[in-house]
Amino acid sequence: MAAVAGLCLLSGVVGGVAGQLAEDRINLAGSTLPDPGPGATQRPAGSVASIAAVALPSVVTIKVSGGSEGSATGSGFVVDGKGHVLTNNHVVQGGVNGDIEVVLSNGDTEKASIVGRDASYDLAVLRIKRTDLTPLRLGPSDKVVVGDQVIAVGAPLGLDQTVTTGIVSALNRPVIPGDPGESSYINAIQTDAAINPGNSGGPLLDMSGKVIGVNSAIARVPGTSGSTGGSIGLGFAIPSDQARRTADQLIATGKATHPIIGVSLDRTYSGDGAQVSDKAGAVTAGGPAAKAGVRPGDVIVGFEGKRIRTPDQLVVSIRARAVGDTVTLKVKRGDAELDLKMTLEADPRS
Repeated sequence: MAAVAGLCLLSGVVGGVAGQLAEDRINLAGSTLPDPGPGATQRPAGSVASIAAVALPSVVTIKVSGGSEGSATGSGFVVDGKGHVLTNNHVVQGGVNGDIEVVLSNGDTEKASIVGRDASYDLAVLRIKRTDLTPLRLGPSDKVVVGDQVIAVGAPLGLDQTVTTGIVSALNRPVIPGDPGESSYINAIQTDAAINPGNSGGPLLDMSGKVIGVNSAIARVPGTSGSTGGSIGLGFAIPSDQARRTADQLIATGKATHPIIGVSLDRTYSGDGAQVSDKAGAVTAGGPAAKAGVRPGDVIVGFEGKRIRTPDQLVVSIRARAVGDTVTLKVKRGDAELDLKMTLEADPRS
């Protein structure tokens, strides 16, 4: 009898709970939940979401096929109302003898032609037959500081219209990607925003939606190859000031000019700084360095007030300037240090 009584009691409890749930379901079924009010999907001005919404229609995916380099996928963005698209040279170099297609944010595909490309700066300009696209604005990269928030947009691993965020991790980072003979010299903006293969050529935006860099390279864990490398929080972008200058030149003439000082560097030198070779002809006669008083064997330890530790750092610092700029070198000659001024000239080979 006790067992029967306990069973009846338990049944009563379960029955009461079930009855309450049934009543709740009935009440819910008979009620009307409020719809989202106006503006529920709007985002505050300056938020990542609002910046991305404006920028995404101007960012394109670039597909290259049929060239000697095989197929490739990268990113780019519209820079004017004449159909010009800025991207990386390494994205499109395989399309010199192949086909290049630009996929817009709405899925439309347009054939593209190369207006000009420059391996040294790893930049290229394409043109499509569309004049109704909204260009992105290029901001001043010389105003960027470490810690600024940034947004990367592109097609990593072919996943178009991808947005990632991070900060500026470092500035003036000397990066020299590319194969021998096709190396680029970038005085790069370093960021921890996730950048992967396919992001190349896409914009790095500041929090006002302006382009402050062109995503170009990623660091890889030692021992990994191009097919296995991915974002490890070390991405590099070409500063927008350099990109603007080069894009203007490519659009106007199809090629870019490279500033030089007219010296050959000793790559075997292991000390601090960049040593001018002591071989005959190491300082180009009549060149900027010769006019300023640089001699074979001098060690360049400063450029525009910044310390120079390696030859690559000197090269990218010079390449980041414009032809005609007047710059200052700090040169070590024996126990003496000299400050020399010179005006950068165009590389006659460019």
